[in-house]
Amino acid sequence: MPKKPEDIIRDEIRALTAYHVPDSTGMVKLDAMENPYRLPADLQAGLARLVETAALNRYPDPGAVRLKKSLREAMEVPAGIELLLGNGSDEIIQMLVTAVARPGAAILGVDPSFVMFRMIATFCGVRYIGVPLKADFSLDAGRVLAAISEHQPALVFIAYPNNPSGNLFDPGAIARIIEATPGMVVVDEAYHAFARATFLPRLADYPNLLVMRTLSKSGLAGLRLGMLAGSGAWLDHVDKVRLPYNINVLTQLLAEEVLRHGSLLAQQAARIRAERTRLFDGLARIPGVMSFPSDANFILFKIDAAERVFIGLKQRGVLIKNLHGSHPLLADCLRVTVGTQDENDRFLEALFETVNV
Repeated sequence: MPKKPEDIIRDEIRALTAYHVPDSTGMVKLDAMENPYRLPADLQAGLARLVETAALNRYPDPGAVRLKKSLREAMEVPAGIELLLGNGSDEIIQMLVTAVARPGAAILGVDPSFVMFRMIATFCGVRYIGVPLKADFSLDAGRVLAAISEHQPALVFIAYPNNPSGNLFDPGAIARIIEATPGMVVVDEAYHAFARATFLPRLADYPNLLVMRTLSKSGLAGLRLGMLAGSGAWLDHVDKVRLPYNINVLTQLLAEEVLRHGSLLAQQAARIRAERTRLFDGLARIPGVMSFPSDANFILFKIDAAERVFIGLKQRGVLIKNLHGSHPLLADCLRVTVGTQDENDRFLEALFETVNV
């Protein structure tokens, strides 16, 4: 007689809630930290021609050699540093966790941070230690170092800037964490384009440091391309758990072409940074809103009755991220992605109307 799912599926998996992506049809979509700007029409036409001639009947280049070369140039990867590519940063995180998932291994991060660090550790059956941030979302370096000493983690994740708080941690504190960690330290720089602060030049200084980037926040979220940079001594082993042909033909072709227009993505990032400042100033003018300074392309803010405000915004056609209830430090917190000028104005107007009902 066949068994029931609860007899087969691991307890910790059955206890999870699947990652939820809400329907944004017809909404001003400011919930997912996407670049709001489309590529120019002439570049889109060029990409369409590439798609027309793509050899979809063949497997992609398994090593994505040409794309890696383009990424090296665009990201200014130091000489002697190796690259590993993934289907977004999520797959890279999964590869890293899978590679270290021996019995008794521990993975360490800070809380709150990118939810997939903890979720993927759970998927892989690896113990995850989340060290709380301070009340202002700054890094509690002493507490992190104590946890490293106690748990001897195989892998440490540090988001720089952090998601969902948007702030950059003290680089000196991160350096001490790298030096104290027996295993790998992954600095996740998903929002590098908006922060312009990086550990990439320091890869040669720390043999156990790896830097993770993504093109998702820079305008290519639909292509799902992540990059991990670091020593081949580590990446050669992580590469062994990468599934074959994980970067598809279209992602390789289109990302390589867009990277040739790197100045365009930089210009869009500059527009987003300017709008971030304007949006932060607009939030400051709404009574009851407390915004946290951000080095990313989103702003975290606290407001009374956050659940009601979130629902009120949806009723007015604006979708942002409700973080209330996800972590004690995020009580009454909402997160808004920096959109276009028009989208940001519509959000601010809807928020003002909601809080003044």
